[in-house]
Amino acid sequence: MADPAPTTAAFYTPETIRPDNNIGLLMKRALQSIRQTIDRELAPHDLTQAQWLPLVRIAHGGCTTIAALARDQAIDPGAMTRAVDRLEAKGLLRRERSAADRRVVTLVLTESGRAAAALVPPVAVQVLNAHLAGFSPAEWQQLIGLLHRLLANGDTLREPA
Repeated sequence: MADPAPTTAAFYTPETIRPDNNIGLLMKRALQSIRQTIDRELAPHDLTQAQWLPLVRIAHGGCTTIAALARDQAIDPGAMTRAVDRLEAKGLLRRERSAADRRVVTLVLTESGRAAAALVPPVAVQVLNAHLAGFSPAEWQQLIGLLHRLLANGDTLREPA
């Protein structure tokens, strides 16, 4: 027997929702802080979030086309095309037409692109750990679990009825 669908929570009402208790706003502000701090640390390498994020996603093999990157980062494909154009102009990646399907253009990191992508994980580790200052290992694991649950709930809401 399948698990019953979870019931909708009733934590908020129009009268009680505020900026200091709105989890959407709080998560957005936390993400902005993390990304801005990473950007500041990577500025000496002339990398911005619009550049380092696609480089890392391509390096890990998660996204190898403009369309996949745009979906992954929830941005307009035109904006992603412009970001990829800048990365290509900087010599960090190149476009390669697929031999199997000429309609598909794959994004491949250059040697310089792989080196730039390799700069990101140590900075991300430093920034994330700084944002987690004061958390216990159990609290960190609990936060990860809670975020996964929140994402799973969101996935369920996006599924067709």
